[in-house]
Amino acid sequence: MAGADGIVATPIDPVGEAMFEAAGPQLRVVANFAVGTDNIDFDVARRRGIVITNTPDVLTGATAELAIGILLSLVRRLAEGDRLVRRREAWGWSTSFMLGTGLQGLTLGVVGYGRIGSEVGRLAEAFGMAVLPMRDLDRIGEVDALTLHCPLTPETRHLIDAAALARMKPTAVLVNTARGPVVDEAALVDALQRGTIAGAALDVFEREPEVTEALLSLENVVLTPHLGSATVAAREGMGALCIEAMRAVLLEGRDPANRIA
Repeated sequence: MAGADGIVATPIDPVGEAMFEAAGPQLRVVANFAVGTDNIDFDVARRRGIVITNTPDVLTGATAELAIGILLSLVRRLAEGDRLVRRREAWGWSTSFMLGTGLQGLTLGVVGYGRIGSEVGRLAEAFGMAVLPMRDLDRIGEVDALTLHCPLTPETRHLIDAAALARMKPTAVLVNTARGPVVDEAALVDALQRGTIAGAALDVFEREPEVTEALLSLENVVLTPHLGSATVAAREGMGALCIEAMRAVLLEGRDPANRIA
């Protein structure tokens, strides 16, 4: 990236001193191809006067759909059933075969009730769920499913730890489409193995793309490879916002609409 005036960075690119040094003093703008900002060193960006933007709104629907999708896959045992069929195990219809849980009548706790969290709440209500926006974890013991949509910050790292999991219902499930380190994966594995909670649906991981080995063998877990914004429309929209940021700063000399630093 030496000599670049603008850079489009992905969520796995550390946006900070090393990137800025590699580019050189003419660098003016970094457009983060994500809504999350945990990969950005804002102090360094401000000190160097580099404009930072992100891509909100255009991925809200896609990520919310994914959260509901993996929740439904977990409680109705869809991924588990798919694995069973692919293993060519013997099976047949019966009144008690692979019974799951419907969403109707369950309470969904939403941690991070912003753009994505509130859209998840809207979709959940369409399935007949009661939605509980959660500013903290005081009511974690009341929910049947807990879905995470908060940013990764020093305060939210390992927000869901052994203590938080122990306060959940043994029939409750956890959904994470936010950032992996919001959940202590070792504590989650222990909780799943002990039956402290009933299951988990994860689209993000603590040491992504590495996945804690024990999670791979658990049937009460749904795992997807960070697909939250992975629709054609969402990714095209994110790209368009990055282009708009470049145009605004480099060609038109103005602040882009999605400037965050």
